[in-house]
Amino acid sequence: MNMKKIYCILSLALGILPSVLHGQDRGEASINAILQQVEANNKQLQSNERLTAAQKLENRTANNLPDPTLSYAHLWDSDDKDITVGELVIAQSFDFPSLYVTRAKLNRMKSGSLDAQANALRQDILLQAQEACLDIIWLSRQQQILEERLRNAEELAEMYRQRLETGDANSLETNKINLELLNVRTEARINRTTLQNKLKELTALNGNQSLVPGRPMPDGPAAPSASNLGLTEYPTMPLPENFGTLCEELLANDPALQSLEHESQAAQKQLSVSRQGWLPQLELGYRRNTETRHPLNGLVVGFSFPIFQNHGKVKTARAQAQSIDFQKENAKLNASTALWQLYDEACSLHSSMKEYNETFRQQQDLKLLRKALEGGEISMIEYFVEVSVVYQSQSNLLQLENQYQKVMARIYKSRL
Repeated sequence: MNMKKIYCILSLALGILPSVLHGQDRGEASINAILQQVEANNKQLQSNERLTAAQKLENRTANNLPDPTLSYAHLWDSDDKDITVGELVIAQSFDFPSLYVTRAKLNRMKSGSLDAQANALRQDILLQAQEACLDIIWLSRQQQILEERLRNAEELAEMYRQRLETGDANSLETNKINLELLNVRTEARINRTTLQNKLKELTALNGNQSLVPGRPMPDGPAAPSASNLGLTEYPTMPLPENFGTLCEELLANDPALQSLEHESQAAQKQLSVSRQGWLPQLELGYRRNTETRHPLNGLVVGFSFPIFQNHGKVKTARAQAQSIDFQKENAKLNASTALWQLYDEACSLHSSMKEYNETFRQQQDLKLLRKALEGGEISMIEYFVEVSVVYQSQSNLLQLENQYQKVMARIYKSRL
């Protein structure tokens, strides 16, 4: 290969590469913009946000003081009704002060667990929306191939209809091309319906609000499509070089594991609360007695000893803490195994995609096959065998790309 050819190839590659990268960056930006809308408008996320706030407030109420008590007794002498005695008692009971400090820390840990659970739900819904976006890209590309096949089949059907009239083709060939036309038209119709359903699914995840800024929701020109959503190119998703290090980072950011970590800390703090449950409860109050002509005023001080109420609570709290620790270890093991399985699947898909792309670079152009058919160099049967293999291979590659993108999205789920 001479220097001139090398220069031409490099120039062509450098000219194409920026547009490809720009398309990939635009695809990533479009998906990120859609995910931001879904996060803001999704009804389930809005409901869970209110539920989390309510659960946090409910946890705080467990650390409130008991209600104060007020009692009044009016007594009279059975012999002399003019002699009466009145007694007023106002009292406030409370736990040992250190318990309130410990329970406040416990509530903060429970709040951390609730926040992590809310984040886990948020990531699940955003991943669902991201996978819908990736499916829309795949289905729109598949639709382009099917429409190309449909146009080709329609042209061939018309050509062989005319040939049949002039006697240059037989009915067997004409019936075969008509059957191909029917099959491709059906596939295109089914794929178009699936694409529309994915767009509706994405709209539903967005709270049934328009995904296209500044456009209303009614069907018609303003209805969402792959093009006006910018879902035409996949984001760049290279295979990680050192997945061991990445796996540890992803596990550390996993909100489900973070929730269990907070629950484990809360269980340990609950154990501390149960141990302090043996401390006496206190009661302070005011008492007024009118038994004499001059009323008597004084303080009421009381203690309650939890001899029976706290029995067995320490053992229960310790068993619950141990159970949560085992759950945490098991969840981390399962999450790590799942990530490595996804990585192995991504490697396999990446290898298959590479093989398909290398094969496509060596295959003959479909236009050459069409010219060979029209020139009588190959038969209709040979043409359809070659074309079917090419189109099926293209469809397989599109499906592999979609699966690879979805696997990588699941791997990086904790970064959403």
